[in-house]
Amino acid sequence: MKGGKSKGKADNKLGVKKSAAQTKKEKNAAKDPNKPKRPASAFFVFMEDFRKQYKEKHPGNKSVAAVGKAGGDKWKHLTDAEKAPYIAKAEKRKADYEKLMDAYNRKQAGEAEEDEESDKSKSEVDEEDGSDEEEEDDD
Repeated sequence: MKGGKSKGKADNKLGVKKSAAQTKKEKNAAKDPNKPKRPASAFFVFMEDFRKQYKEKHPGNKSVAAVGKAGGDKWKHLTDAEKAPYIAKAEKRKADYEKLMDAYNRKQAGEAEEDEESDKSKSEVDEEDGSDEEEEDDD
């Protein structure tokens, strides 16, 4: 049979796709809402200002794509000196983000240690309860 496919191979392919989809959903569900958001790059800092200017000049334009294209073209044509203030703002935001992430990671590590300690204390309490019961049975 030329070009024929067995059902077993098709099932394997479907199984891979399902597991990949499940892991993607699990990753999305596992996001912590308290985690700081990553800072904007210099281009996106530039786009914040550019959008305001573009809307003032073109109030009737509702196309997001047109604003994005115009901003991208302008960014490409800016000199390094003209990009410098946006790069500086982006670096400042990145430094602030790193401080927030350090604090966040310390907090997460502290909570993880507390969880380990609480699990440990629970198991120690369970062991003590178990030993009391054995002593009572021996009497």
